[in-house]
Amino acid sequence: MRVFTAQRGADTPDELWVLEHPPVYTLGLGADPAHGPNYSLHGEAAAIPILRVERGGEITYHGPGQVIVYTLVDLARRDLKVREFVCLLEQSVIDVLAVHGVAAVRKPGAPGVYVDGAKVAALGLRVTRGRAFHGLALNVDMELAPFAAIDPCGHPGLLVTRTRDLGVAAPPAALGGALAERIAVLMEQSHA
Repeated sequence: MRVFTAQRGADTPDELWVLEHPPVYTLGLGADPAHGPNYSLHGEAAAIPILRVERGGEITYHGPGQVIVYTLVDLARRDLKVREFVCLLEQSVIDVLAVHGVAAVRKPGAPGVYVDGAKVAALGLRVTRGRAFHGLALNVDMELAPFAAIDPCGHPGLLVTRTRDLGVAAPPAALGGALAERIAVLMEQSHA
């Protein structure tokens, strides 16, 4: 991601990478290590690696069954402000979940997507010279226990959920494809 973003030119097409990660905790650039993981309460978390990454945000957990969409997008070329892009990413999740009958919302001051107060999707971006990388993570059919060892996104007691528990039967690959398609459509509709 970093190399792609650093080497891209003015005409380099934007890319969306859809994937799943092995179990890992990631801490954003300004993350406070006090937000976890708490091994004394959740010893099994000790086996999960911790990586400091070049994105905004606090600590989160990634693992199999969670769809990651890395958004390698030239915001300047599209005349997109960072906050607008965050809203676009959140809207893509909201729209995809709505297709499956799930009513999801944003929370002011707390980037991500929520259903009944529980976070189902997290966002973390890095913008360099008007170009964004990193992106969003949608909890689909993943193990949620590792979240109990941390303060997800730096918020103690924040509940997390997954689409499977919301009645969505679609597997990670299908939801990842739908998210990438929706992000592309929203970018073309408003910021071609």
